[in-house]
Amino acid sequence: MQSIVIGICQMQVEDDKPTNLAKAEQMVQQAVAQGANLIVLPEVFHAPYEAEKFANYAETYPGPSAEMLSRAAARHKICLVGGSIIEKDAEGKLYNTSYTFGPEGELLGKHRKVHLFDVEGTVNFTESSVLTPGNELTIIDHQGFRFAVMICYDIRFPEWSRAAALEGAKLLVVPGAFNMSSGPAFWELMMRTRAVDNQVYVAAASSARNLNSSYQAWGHSMIVNPWGKILAEAGSGEEIITAAYDPAYLDKVRQEMPLLKHRRQDLYQLNYSPALKD
Repeated sequence: MQSIVIGICQMQVEDDKPTNLAKAEQMVQQAVAQGANLIVLPEVFHAPYEAEKFANYAETYPGPSAEMLSRAAARHKICLVGGSIIEKDAEGKLYNTSYTFGPEGELLGKHRKVHLFDVEGTVNFTESSVLTPGNELTIIDHQGFRFAVMICYDIRFPEWSRAAALEGAKLLVVPGAFNMSSGPAFWELMMRTRAVDNQVYVAAASSARNLNSSYQAWGHSMIVNPWGKILAEAGSGEEIITAAYDPAYLDKVRQEMPLLKHRRQDLYQLNYSPALKD
């Protein structure tokens, strides 16, 4: 397995798809120049995070966003987790979907957001009014390295991350868009907690805060190690962060405190069984 350097592109998303795609491709190139070879974009990087606009930005596969991601991955010989976009299937259903491409531009996998964000409070947002949930855990195998992709609200559910760890994931890749209410309260807390609970690395990719948008992202993309230490963290604006994945350190943490082995499976078990296939 080659050495893995994780890069996160915290880009500002505008209300214009061509602008967003060009910016994403440019920032991927910059991340490569900084040594990254597993690069992550933010959730819904091609469109404003506004439910009423999702249908206008939706794409069937392969659309312009997927084509750009495939091209960039092949050009730079990297693994590229394309944050997420709004996908439209053959029946016209919309999904919040992440595509991952390998160094030959090949599609390694896709994740449809499983847990939809329906909340009322400081910020009101109802994803289920326009989106359909996915039904599968997404595990990506890349050159001997296994990681999971989950989108934003998926990280709130500890069973989902644990299922990924039990499937052999050593890294959780989380494109997300926590807002100005949930972000300061839970963004860092969630990412560090999931890293510690499952003794995995976590790469959490937010968009940059756009003061002209009706939905304000918290930003603060981060890469966390299995001990819960933040290896790299962005601020609120556009930024690229990188950090190395260290397999020896992950093994050391798991050997010194073997949480997964110490589970009392005679008392409790986690049963992951996708009842519905995407």
